[in-house]
Amino acid sequence: MSAEELAGYIDHTLLKPEAVESQFDKLCDEAVKYKFKSVCVNSGWVPYVAKKLRGTGVLVCSVIGFPLGEMDSRSKAFEARTAISNGANELDMVINVGALKSRNLKLVEEDIRAIKRACRSNTILKVIIETSLLTEDEKVLACEISKKADADFVKTSTGFMGGGATVEDIALMRRIVGPKIGVKASGGIKDFNQAVAMIRAGANRIGSGSSVAVITGGTAQGY
Repeated sequence: MSAEELAGYIDHTLLKPEAVESQFDKLCDEAVKYKFKSVCVNSGWVPYVAKKLRGTGVLVCSVIGFPLGEMDSRSKAFEARTAISNGANELDMVINVGALKSRNLKLVEEDIRAIKRACRSNTILKVIIETSLLTEDEKVLACEISKKADADFVKTSTGFMGGGATVEDIALMRRIVGPKIGVKASGGIKDFNQAVAMIRAGANRIGSGSSVAVITGGTAQGY
């Protein structure tokens, strides 16, 4: 796989709460230069990056319920609708991990469905299951519920809870969701070989705050 091919898999990511406007300018400029799939930002920055990226072909991805996923579903849905209205093409929502661990599976599913209902027909919904906090059985459940709730992707991690994407988790998630749902690897992906290994294991999207280093071999930064 070439660096140019890999760039098309990447959500170029900046989710740090202390990030400033100039960093988002750089994020967007890099995304256009290297032809990344999208930029991924907190919902408050969606209007800014959507304006900068208009007409470039780079998509706008907003996280929802980030990074904990523990807020009320109606609040998540409101954030989702607002992000879409402001220009988001894709949403990366955080699952309710506590509900999953409590085996309140109906709540987990309804939480995902609430965001799905907020989506437009062409909005891509990715569900962050936070693999570092889950047992293997819980990872399976999270993937099964996400699939049942009509998510477009399952995603490993926020990058804020320790751990991150592993080849083993990607292979497991791909096995559970099958070929028709996307799998996004995120959290700790900092070089080319690591990213390609995730794709070979079954990922068809990569999230990284070190995207430029991933495709150029430079010094990695970010989550």
